[in-house]
Amino acid sequence: YDPANGLPVGVRYMDGRPRTAFFDPQSAIARHYRSLEAAFPGESVLITSSTADGTTVLVHVWSDRNPGDYYTFDTVTKKAALIVSSRSWHDPAKMAEMRPIRLTARDGLPLAGYLTLPPGSDGQSLPMVVMPHGGPYGEADLWGFDTDVQLLAAAGYAVLQVNYRGSGNHGRAFQVAGAREWGGRMQDDVTDATRWAIQQGYADPARVCIHGGSYGGYAALMGAVREPDLYRCASGYVGVYDLPAMQSESARSSRRLGNWSKDWVGNDPQKLADASPTRLASHIRVPVLLAAGVEDEIAPVEHTRRMERALQAANVPVEAVYYPTEGHGFYIEANRRDYYTRLLAFLNRHIGGRTAAASTR
Repeated sequence: YDPANGLPVGVRYMDGRPRTAFFDPQSAIARHYRSLEAAFPGESVLITSSTADGTTVLVHVWSDRNPGDYYTFDTVTKKAALIVSSRSWHDPAKMAEMRPIRLTARDGLPLAGYLTLPPGSDGQSLPMVVMPHGGPYGEADLWGFDTDVQLLAAAGYAVLQVNYRGSGNHGRAFQVAGAREWGGRMQDDVTDATRWAIQQGYADPARVCIHGGSYGGYAALMGAVREPDLYRCASGYVGVYDLPAMQSESARSSRRLGNWSKDWVGNDPQKLADASPTRLASHIRVPVLLAAGVEDEIAPVEHTRRMERALQAANVPVEAVYYPTEGHGFYIEANRRDYYTRLLAFLNRHIGGRTAAASTR
C-alpha cells in the first residue's frame, strides 16, 4: 500500500524468496522500491511509513541472514540512513544461507521448502535436522531470518524445512489437501523431503534427526513412529501427541473451534487414536527429547507428560524437561538458554554436531 494515502499499489509474494510486483511499474512508489531493492541486493525491502509529503520513508530491510534493519530513505536525494538494527550483535556475513528447494511428493504433488547448510561446509553428507513447522494449516516456512535454523546451522547441521500439504502460501487447494492428513500424507511429505535430501547427497543417512514445535513436535514423533529406520533421534517442543485428547480440548474451548478441529483433523475416534504418538510409542526405536511449558494453553502440558509415560512404558530412551513459568513457547532468557543447551547436547550425542559454548557474559 502507498504509505501516503493507503491505496493498494502492488503485491508482495513468496516465490521461494519475497518478490514485489506493481500495478503501475512507472509509479513513484514502484520506482522507490526498485531503487531500494537495488541498494540492498539479496535482501527484502518494505516501506513501512512515510512523511505526509512523501519525501522521507521508513524502510525495513531483512534477509535470511539479517534479522532486520530500519532505515530512513530520502526519496529526493536517494540516500538511506540506518536508524536501528534488530540484533546488532549478529553479523550477517557469518550467518547461513537459506536456499529455496523444490521436490515432488510420492503422489506427484509439487512441494517446496528450504535447505540451510552450515557456513563454510561443502554441503555434502552432513548431519541433518529435519524441522517441520507448526500450525499446521495455513502456516508456512518462509524465507527470512530464523533463529532456530541459524542456531542449528552454526552447530554444524544442515536444516531441512518442507512446506507439506496443508501449509499456507501455496494456494487453497494445497492447504485443503492436508485436511484430515495428520500422520498420513502430511507426514509422507516430510518423509519424502528427508529422503530427497539424502538422495541429493546433502545429508548423511546415518545422521538425521527430526525436531519440531507444536504440530512440528507431533510430526517429529510421528516421523519416528512411521520411519523407525530413517531418523536417529526425535525432539518434540510444546507438542501435541494425543489426537483424541486434542479433539476433546478443542470441543471444550468452543463449539466453533471444535467444529474446525473435526473438519480439519478428523472425527473418527479410532483413526485419531491410530495417528497418535502416545498410542504408538512401542513403534519408536530412537531416543526422544521432550520439552513443554507447564502454562501452555494451546498444547497442554499433559500431552507431553502422556508422551513421556508412554515412551517409558515402551522402554524408549526419553528425556523430558518442563518449564513451570512458560507457555506455548519459551521466552525467559534463562529457560531458552537451558533448553537450547539441552537440545544441542541431545543432537550431539546422536548425530554429532557441536554443543553450546559457555556464555561469555
